[in-house]
Amino acid sequence: MELTAKKSMRRASIGSIHVGEMEPLFLILGPCVLETLDGALEIASKVREIGLKHSVSVVFKASFDKANRTSGKSYRGPGLDQGLEMLAEIRRRTGLPVTTDVHECHQAETAGKILDLIQIPAFLARQTDLVLTAAKTGKPVNIKKGQFMAPWDMKNVAAKVRETGNSNLLLTERGTSFGYNTLVSDMRAIPWMQDIGSPVIFDATHSVQMPGGAGDRTSGDRRMVPILAASAISAGCDGLFLETHPEPDKSPSDGPNMVPLDELEQLVVGCLAIRNALKTHPLPCLQGSTRPAK
Repeated sequence: MELTAKKSMRRASIGSIHVGEMEPLFLILGPCVLETLDGALEIASKVREIGLKHSVSVVFKASFDKANRTSGKSYRGPGLDQGLEMLAEIRRRTGLPVTTDVHECHQAETAGKILDLIQIPAFLARQTDLVLTAAKTGKPVNIKKGQFMAPWDMKNVAAKVRETGNSNLLLTERGTSFGYNTLVSDMRAIPWMQDIGSPVIFDATHSVQMPGGAGDRTSGDRRMVPILAASAISAGCDGLFLETHPEPDKSPSDGPNMVPLDELEQLVVGCLAIRNALKTHPLPCLQGSTRPAK
């Protein structure tokens, strides 16, 4: 069935931040996993500076638990209680809204008391109880499209959230499983998911992953992050998700995919230039649904 939601309806709010059509570029920025409070604060301070300097909306993200590590021996994070305490302190010191992944219903209930935005990982996008519990907290929810899902099938995930009365929903594209250890990014997913009626974020760092590509850990190619980020901006995405670290190769999680912190601003500036150009010269294909009826 043809999706009929109009793009003018595409809006969500995270506190005073508005995300969607005609809104400033929205960024979810931070390290893959929480390590130390000082280290997270260093990153948060830098991304806050970038947001203020370039008039973009920023939410700080870091995981308290990486529950889907390739190896059971890999570092997972400080855990729920300590992780939420760290995120609350980061928000207190920087003023940035904060988000993190939740993997179980009890985590969503607890995190909902602290977070400004609740994020559901791609592997769990179809977990009905988790989606409903997160939505029922009343907090805005960001759900990453499963690597195994067609973009238009996210309409069913969105419907679960909206059935709770929660309309503050973001959908995130982060690549599709293509073959062994490989993802592919189809930029058509951005307008297709926007037709569902929610802002669409593009995750440019997880999209360059090679899951399990290094044997006992995930590999990737961070050189491709700017290429995918620029392509997603050109396709009309409402925001970007970018993981960043002062020394990515020393990060205990997703190092090969993260943007070096000292290169982040240049990437943001380049994406803003593309976005501003499209405001003056919009592409015809972004003015209506491009997906054939099903």
